[in-house]
Amino acid sequence: MKLEKGATAKVILDAAEALTQTRGFNGFSYADISEAVGLTKASLHYHFRTKAELGRQLIVRYSDTFEVALAEIGVRAPDAPERLERYVSLYTGVIAGERLCLCGMLAAEVTTLPPAMGDEIRRFFDLNETWLTNVLEQGREAGSLRYEGSALGAARLLLGTLEGAMLVARSYGDPGRFEESAHQLLAQFTKA
Repeated sequence: MKLEKGATAKVILDAAEALTQTRGFNGFSYADISEAVGLTKASLHYHFRTKAELGRQLIVRYSDTFEVALAEIGVRAPDAPERLERYVSLYTGVIAGERLCLCGMLAAEVTTLPPAMGDEIRRFFDLNETWLTNVLEQGREAGSLRYEGSALGAARLLLGTLEGAMLVARSYGDPGRFEESAHQLLAQFTKA
């Protein structure tokens, strides 16, 4: 069965995402993707001329998908504490699938990646910090969240702790470690 160009690119990106989330970007080659999706390396290069371009597109797609998920949380969750819980559930779903956050995994490799990929990784984290900052400000104003210092500082604490908790939990092969850390972290923001 021959795939359309857009469908083929999606299949390639899906395979690259899985490989990146489990091995890291430097831990696979086009040969690994070729084997995973059943396409020739020439076909891969037709869709993504270089691995750097594949990586940049991978991060853009991941960020765009995450942005949609954040917007949905904003619509579906009535208050700041529930928004934070649903935010954490995005991470829980990733680690339950024996993967890490794509950009968290890439952040560990950022010094070995092309600058354009580093720019997109930072865009992903900026998106998260901005969203979390807004939720934290709303929660503080409503009296449903409490924290010391600025909302931006608290957002950075949340994001950094969740990303780090994923790494540690993965090293133990135990997603429950992440869930326990995330639960304790959120409790610090909702204590009376």
